[in-house]
Amino acid sequence: MSAPLLFLFVLIYFVILLGVAKITGKNSNNMSFFIGNKNSHWMLVAFGMIGTSLSGVTFVSVPGAVGKDSFHYLQITIGYVIGYFAIAYVLLPIYYKLNLTSIYHYLEQRLGFNAYKTGASFFVLSRTLGATARLYLVVKILQVFILDNMGVPFWATTMVILVMILLYTYEGGVKTIVWTDTLQTSGMLLGLIICSIYILNNLHFSFSEGLNAMHVKGLSSVFNTDVNSKTFFLKQIIGGAFITLTMTGLDQEMMQKNISVKKLKDAQKNMVTIGFTMLFVISLFLYLGGLIHLYAGQNNIQSSGDDLFPTLALFHMPPYISIIFILALISALFPSADGAITALTSSFCIDLLGMQRNTQWEEVKKKKIRQRVHLCFAFLFFIMVLIFKWIDNKSIIDLLLKIASYTYGPLLGLFAFGILTKRKLHDRWAFLPCFIAPLLCLVLDYFQPFLFGNFRIGQELLIINGFITFFGLWLISSPNTEKS
Repeated sequence: MSAPLLFLFVLIYFVILLGVAKITGKNSNNMSFFIGNKNSHWMLVAFGMIGTSLSGVTFVSVPGAVGKDSFHYLQITIGYVIGYFAIAYVLLPIYYKLNLTSIYHYLEQRLGFNAYKTGASFFVLSRTLGATARLYLVVKILQVFILDNMGVPFWATTMVILVMILLYTYEGGVKTIVWTDTLQTSGMLLGLIICSIYILNNLHFSFSEGLNAMHVKGLSSVFNTDVNSKTFFLKQIIGGAFITLTMTGLDQEMMQKNISVKKLKDAQKNMVTIGFTMLFVISLFLYLGGLIHLYAGQNNIQSSGDDLFPTLALFHMPPYISIIFILALISALFPSADGAITALTSSFCIDLLGMQRNTQWEEVKKKKIRQRVHLCFAFLFFIMVLIFKWIDNKSIIDLLLKIASYTYGPLLGLFAFGILTKRKLHDRWAFLPCFIAPLLCLVLDYFQPFLFGNFRIGQELLIINGFITFFGLWLISSPNTEKS
């Protein structure tokens, strides 16, 4: 199918998003932008957050990794369910009790101002790196498979996509994103289902026959029982639980949408629903991954990893599948990028600039500052995507999990220390253990072949990072002698 025609469908899709944004963004103010006036319906938030949690990485990298890792990613997803329950019944009651706009205000109230700033700073760092890595993967696919053929340079593709995102999030923020994410999640899941049905029909398989064929090829193994492996099932399940706890429960982007729901019980239903839905949806993505590897093998197509699904959909399948794939890919792209830019803007304005506590700024001035910050983050995303292109990592999902291990560990340590202890932190030094812990983990990760032999640290690096941070905070704290 011609590149210009595919690009036309992308533009049509964007126009629809812009129309939704115009309708939902009417009469928006700063509170609409930050938390949707706490008036979002939990079912819309839950459905839209599926798209945000999955992103283009899940749509491309998870199926592409099946050839190398079989269905081992499902081990992490089982851990996700445990993590979502912990968020629902441990973290959300705290956030709602304190009526937070930014979840990092908890750190200020419990540990102190410097701990609060440190936590917010690590969120800005981790979400910027993670979101731009996700964005890079989708931009790369659009560039290689469509826009290179039209003579459009990579930097221009990135800029146009970011301008698109800005146009529909600039005014409405969370109030708009709750609705656009719902639309985009629908598009992504529809693409998943249609592509799976097409390949099954092409291979003349029923659902169960497809699964049996994957088993014969060694593609459907779920549990890895090798204790030394990075993907040992206990490591993956426990790691998955902590990944969700940190990347969702301690992440302003994800919680910003969740606390836009009016009632705590509805927000908890949202989390539990997402947990089981993610388990089901990722199972379908892994099944699709098995199908595309069977399809590629039958047709002698030499491609692998992140390039496999795009290559098949755009060059070896009918035009209507190419259109569906591109629209589904775009649907996967926008929820992860638009929410990230909005959440980073919110956190920077509220947590680092202190917008809420500054009573001298009028609403009009706050809005202007917020819009400028929004533009600055869009520009930062542009720079970071270009940096990722220069690095050109082969597996974005591995890169994302590695980023999470280093940058969310300090957040895990800070919140765990606040929730699990009653000790008083010497707040002026709060940044120190949060800075040292990732560096120690970097050294540990690099030298693990010399330290542990055949044993390999996997997702538990995040837990180790959090524990080192926790221990460091303990060392700079003292028993709380104040009566509660």
